[in-house]
This record gives sequence, C-alpha cells and structure tokens, in this order.
Amino acid sequence: MPKRRYEQREPTHDWQQIRPFLKDSAQITYEVIRPCILGWETPKERAAETGMPMSSIYYKANLFDQAGMASLLPPAPPPEIPKQDKRSLPPHIRQEIVDLHTQYPAFRPHEIATICFVKFNRKPAPATIKLILASGPKPSTTERRHPRYAEIESGKERRRLVIRLHVDGWNAKSIAGYLDVSRKTVHEILQRFAEEQFAGLEDKSHAHKKLRKVNIQTIQEIKKLSENPLLGAYRVSAALEQMGIKLSRASLRPLPFHQSGIVSSSDAAQAAPKGSHAIQSREASSDMER
Repeated sequence: MPKRRYEQREPTHDWQQIRPFLKDSAQITYEVIRPCILGWETPKERAAETGMPMSSIYYKANLFDQAGMASLLPPAPPPEIPKQDKRSLPPHIRQEIVDLHTQYPAFRPHEIATICFVKFNRKPAPATIKLILASGPKPSTTERRHPRYAEIESGKERRRLVIRLHVDGWNAKSIAGYLDVSRKTVHEILQRFAEEQFAGLEDKSHAHKKLRKVNIQTIQEIKKLSENPLLGAYRVSAALEQMGIKLSRASLRPLPFHQSGIVSSSDAAQAAPKGSHAIQSREASSDMER
C-alpha cells in the first residue's frame, strides 16, 4: 500500500496549531484573513489571536475583496535594467559624430571630441571617433546646417553665427573653414564679443572721425602770429606750444588762414625783393661794429 503524502489530522481552527504547518507567505496571509472574510471573527479578534496588527488584517482583507487570490501573491519584480557599458557611446552621440564629420570633413578627431564634450559632457577618445567614422551609422542629413558667411545678408547674423559655433566647441580654424571666411575675421569677431559682449554684434559705422584740434582761440592766436611774414609753420607751432596750444607743423599747412599771412621762411625769402638780403647783412655787420 503506497504511503500517504500528507498525514491525516483532526480539523481545527486554533491558530497556534495551524501556524506550524504553513510555509508559504500567501497561505499564511489567507489563513489569517479567512475567518474575517467568512464573517466568523472580527479583525480585532483575529489580531488578538494571530498577533498580526489589526490594520494589516483590514488592509489585506480589503485587497482580497478587490483582487481575489491575486492579492495574496507577491508583486511582480520590476524588469531588470540593463547595465550600461560606460566605454560605449550612446547612439545619439555616435550619430552626432558622423553628422559633424559630414558637415565639415576637415574636422580632426580631437576637435570632434571637444564639441561632444561641450554638448554631451562626454569626451570620446580620438581612436573611438575614428572607429565610429569608419563603421558608424549613416549621416542623418547631407545638407548644411548653416549657410556660408558670404550668403548671410545681415552682419549681425553673421557675427551671431560665429559666436554660436564657438560656444558649441568649434575653434576659430574650423569656423573659418566651414563658413568660408578668413581666420582674421573670425578672431576679430571673437575679440570684439569678448570686449563688448552682445553689443559687439551690432553694426558699427566705419566713417573716419577726425579730431578737431583748431578752435576759435587757436585761430585768433594764429592770426596774431600771421602779422609777421617771416614766421614759418615750424616757428608758429613752437610759439603756440609755449601758449599751451599743441598743433603740429603738418596741421598748420592745410589750414585756410595759413595762406593769409603764415608762410614758411623759404616762401618768405622767395617773396622778398632782390638786394634785401644784402641790406640786412650790412645792417647786421654795422650793429656788430658798434
């Protein structure tokens, strides 16, 4: 006669006798709340008998009324999150590397790495970038992201594009090559933005602004000195400097009132009548003998 799987016991509702035979947590929970569900005992009485908190019995009994036997089973474990290999780059960074090389094929690997660091806070190794370019995904687009420098009509938008690319991690050489403009222009725009910030993006007038050194007081002093026709521009400039007026000889010559009396010593010598030099030399020698 085959051996029975389970020993036959007398039926009982005594918790202390039932508990040693319960192994599974779902079975334990069901035996605790079963008298309450069938209306044999109140949760308070069942809590005093089993030692389980009354609030837990209330809670588990309500769950059983709503979900049935499924409420006794443990919740399904969350799906395992695959471990990310930090050595591998995410797909969007790989795609950006390929797109950057498509936009400007003259990019060197370390320049692409700098742009990735600025944009994604990840700086791949140059060898990794070469491997991705050789076996990576296809470019998402073959069209230019930005027009060339000469194709932009507004000067402000030109300078704004240069600053935008530089903020994205592009260096001056790559910006100049991509926009087809000289490096000098790129450096001037970056230097101007560093000094003036956003005010440096605005257009400025290139008209020559000449500082006027001649005022009314200077004109009056020059007219007084013009009474002596033997004073040249050099001596007039020296005399004005003694008065605190700094005016160079080159600044005196183009003045309109220079022709009215102020002439150079050579012009005065040419305008003097013949024989005047001899008379002046004789007078000077006679003064020395006296």
